[in-house]
Amino acid sequence: MVKLIHTLADHDDDVNCCAFSSSLLATCSLDKTIRLYSLSDFSELPHSPLKSHTYAVHCCCFSASGHILASCSTDGTTVLWDTQNGQTLAVLEQPSGSPVRVCRFSPDSTCLVSGAADGTVVLWNAQSYKLYRCASVKDGSLVACAFSPNGNFFVTGSSCGDLTVWDDKMRCLHSEKAHDLGITCCDFSSQPVSGGEQGLQFFRLASCGQDCQIKIWVISFTHTLGFELKYKSILSGHCAPVLTCAFSHDGQMLVSGSVDKSVIVYDTNTEDILHTLTQHTRYVTTCAFAPNILLLATGSMDKTVNIWQFDLETPCQARIAEDQPKQFTEDWSEDDVSNWLCAQGLKDLVGIFKMNNIDGRELLNLTKESLADDLKIDGYSYEKEAMENWISKKKRTSPMTNLVLPSVVLIPNRTLKMAIDRWLETHQK
Repeated sequence: MVKLIHTLADHDDDVNCCAFSSSLLATCSLDKTIRLYSLSDFSELPHSPLKSHTYAVHCCCFSASGHILASCSTDGTTVLWDTQNGQTLAVLEQPSGSPVRVCRFSPDSTCLVSGAADGTVVLWNAQSYKLYRCASVKDGSLVACAFSPNGNFFVTGSSCGDLTVWDDKMRCLHSEKAHDLGITCCDFSSQPVSGGEQGLQFFRLASCGQDCQIKIWVISFTHTLGFELKYKSILSGHCAPVLTCAFSHDGQMLVSGSVDKSVIVYDTNTEDILHTLTQHTRYVTTCAFAPNILLLATGSMDKTVNIWQFDLETPCQARIAEDQPKQFTEDWSEDDVSNWLCAQGLKDLVGIFKMNNIDGRELLNLTKESLADDLKIDGYSYEKEAMENWISKKKRTSPMTNLVLPSVVLIPNRTLKMAIDRWLETHQK
């Protein structure tokens, strides 16, 4: 199980990113600041907040040792900080001056990548603070970046939906459309997947986007055999754009946050949902697992960062425990039905079901096939008798829009009926 153990509410505006080192938590915000907290008691460090950026801070990340923190901003810079005293080590200016949306250290922290709104991507020497290589994507802003665990290549994601793979010399190895409406985040599992007769290492990559999807990819790359990216699967659960995703340090869990205000934790082996967390009151913009302990941080446009702690249990045990309270479908609330629809890939029907107050008892009268294929209405309300008469004349278009009806199944508008009943009760006295 997972429980909320602490809430940080020090930022004055949306929280854009959070990141862990072995002993610290960093958060950054539209309020132009970065804040540092001790993991021992979640107290803010004496030299926090860190102030140097003149505009919103979009991303922050620690070096492998945790001694250096990088942050990037709309002001066109990536700043390197000494986490022990809060001093500025370097200010790296994007060559184009464009707002910097994402920054990432390589696994050995010798390099740092910064990606900007104009599509430029810069590889910096993180020891000399000098620009090493610069390139750009064809379309869109760079909003996501992740290094492979071995550091041989990294992946960037753009607002146009392209995943682009680069080697450590900034040569483009591959690019393809991954999310139609734009990528928002991507992350590698730190644990390689072994396989292949030639002893290749395969890495699991997660990407998420404005299309409400989380996609899992498998990547292999060697200098001798080349590069290969394979799409594996889609994780369902969210019913709105997914803004962030992150693997746990052991690769056994994947967490995501969404415009639907929820955080979902998945078992990466079975791809089942382990936990759905609904504490935030606005969009969930960032999430991160701690490297050495079972802690999860989630940040939101509600200006807070929630800290969650996992019990020492297997994903299977957690899944069974969470399934037990909802074993009787007839006891489901309307929200439970909505969550089930999302899990079944029927998120487009959530609004229709909520409008008609369909709970678990009424859901039992429908089948999955009828939900997917038949339960689609044109959004208007009609008198039942008139609509049945319309359909009986073999008319298959909407009386209001004249568009073809994908279904002739009629769903009662209970909300309207209750409103009418209340009006009658008031005016018939």
